[in-house]
Amino acid sequence: MEENQIQKLEWSALEYEEKEQTIDWFWALGIIIIASAVTSIIFENYFFAILIVLGGILLAVFTIKKPEMVSYELNDKGLKIKNRLFPYENIKSFWVQIGSQKENENNNSLLFIKSERLFMPVITIPIEDKLAYNIREIMLSYNISEEEMKEHPGIKILETLGF
Repeated sequence: MEENQIQKLEWSALEYEEKEQTIDWFWALGIIIIASAVTSIIFENYFFAILIVLGGILLAVFTIKKPEMVSYELNDKGLKIKNRLFPYENIKSFWVQIGSQKENENNNSLLFIKSERLFMPVITIPIEDKLAYNIREIMLSYNISEEEMKEHPGIKILETLGF
């Protein structure tokens, strides 16, 4: 595939998988926040108590917030996520993970991009199974190295905790 002949691939996906939390989950969060804040106050660490309360409130707000639909585009300039462009020359490597067929595992196909960013250099992007081969071919046509990557173990822990 010639660099100038690239086809434009467009798709969209939710920014994260929405999980409905029960009222019990919010009660547990509140109890943990209050117990942690009270403990911090007992040890006269008031700043940490405030930090715990603010963090808990933000966690509850983000749990209630509905995920946004994010648009992705792979074109001749690079990977565009919403309005942000990641030029091919700034992408160090990529990996296309085809969705698992196992019943108890995440069935979504994913595109991993390792960029030059210092904060969160690996970007995980949900993709449609039918686009996986085309995305791989486009990335290879721009001489981007293919490097096996997996979801961070912390993501699995957070999913287990209901986030």
